[in-house]
Amino acid sequence: MRKAIKKIALFSLPLFVACGGGSSKGGGEPEVVNEAPSKVSLAYPTQDLLCIDNTIAFDWSDATDANNDAISYKVEFSNSRDMATIIKTETASSSTKSINLDKGVAYYWRVTATDSKGLSGEASSVFAFYTKGTGEANNAPFTAELISPAAESALDASTVSVDLKWTGADSNTDDTLSYEVFFGQDADLTDVTSSQDEELYNVTVATGKTYYWKVNTIDNSGAKSIGQVWSFSVN
Repeated sequence: MRKAIKKIALFSLPLFVACGGGSSKGGGEPEVVNEAPSKVSLAYPTQDLLCIDNTIAFDWSDATDANNDAISYKVEFSNSRDMATIIKTETASSSTKSINLDKGVAYYWRVTATDSKGLSGEASSVFAFYTKGTGEANNAPFTAELISPAAESALDASTVSVDLKWTGADSNTDDTLSYEVFFGQDADLTDVTSSQDEELYNVTVATGKTYYWKVNTIDNSGAKSIGQVWSFSVN
């Protein structure tokens, strides 16, 4: 009887070992989720600055990364405030870079941080600046900046009138600005609806319509910047 018991115990041992070994599998470390770097804040050139030199030391805040990944920065330049067309791109490994640009040009710029895995964060706000041209006494104003209604927004069907709001700026801080307002249901916007000094224009709207508008900015010397076309609809 004792021999039989010993045999049963010996045959059972590998089963216990196998079961014990299986319980150590499947644990492991939890997968680390990669997070994008933080949004940066632009520091220099400041908004609407007139830059005397066309070689500029651009500066912005450091981005942070929750995974402690290495961070690089993409600096983009456009000739329009909406950054629809990027005319120059530079990369940087730190939050400052000296960049040479053309003289006598209004630029719009932003910075985006990207981690070492290629994941990019949210782009910074867009700032405008102007590089002074040789012998220039007057610079054209910056293009108007949209305030409201938001671009491509859909307004409630009960809306019967809308205040179109924007803001203008000029690197020549002594200049006074006036505006040409274009408004209609045709995106071509060929006719000036209003010429005015105020940065607000009220319009009447109807349900089920899409409207387009833009604002040209003119300084007291007659220099003009052509605004971009914005749109909104009424449900």
